[in-house]
Amino acid sequence: MAKTLLAWSSGKDSAWTLHVLNRCAHVEMAGLFTTINETADRVAMHAVRRELVELQAEAARLPVDFIPLPSPCSNEQYESAMAAYFAEAKRRGVSQAAFGDLFLEDVKQYRVDTMRSTGITPVFPLFGSDTRDLAQSMVNAGLRARITCVDPKQLPGEFAGRRFDDDLLGDLPAHIDPCGENGEFHTFVTEGPMFRHEVPVTVGETIERDGFVFTDLRPGGGGSA
Repeated sequence: MAKTLLAWSSGKDSAWTLHVLNRCAHVEMAGLFTTINETADRVAMHAVRRELVELQAEAARLPVDFIPLPSPCSNEQYESAMAAYFAEAKRRGVSQAAFGDLFLEDVKQYRVDTMRSTGITPVFPLFGSDTRDLAQSMVNAGLRARITCVDPKQLPGEFAGRRFDDDLLGDLPAHIDPCGENGEFHTFVTEGPMFRHEVPVTVGETIERDGFVFTDLRPGGGGSA
């Protein structure tokens, strides 16, 4: 059994990766890990509150490790924090770190290169997937999510806050990747086959900040309705 940690963004790709790993007989899930902006106490880019990630981890019945990063954060600071985290994970017997990357070769290679000295093997269960088929499979399997961040240079900001569902997939412009792999949008998962129960959220205000459009989510309320 390979003791495995999963990079957890709180979004659909990492959640689906957990679903895939849960079905692998040779994998022992050791937990989730995510970087968090220590000033805002939110997941980077997704801008999701720490407490919501904790609720996801509870629904997945896994521990979650938060790796604090300063804001702004240089690449050197990021790599130092990750190296320290993986060194500790190695001491705990972790042998694999899984990532939900889909088709960006440069991102995958960066992870391979930076982890080469850690003694932990990076794995990419979803890499090479057809993202249109993958997005539809997620929706068909009952994955429920909200868009928390939109890059308005690629996708109209009005998509922020929308459900990730059949209607969304039908409304996305043809040039937008259905999984948002090019950074067009980011999501927060509230329900799916990787969770034991729903993570209910309330949709809050939508604002534009630092060139991106963010929709705030809070714990409680009507879930992904």
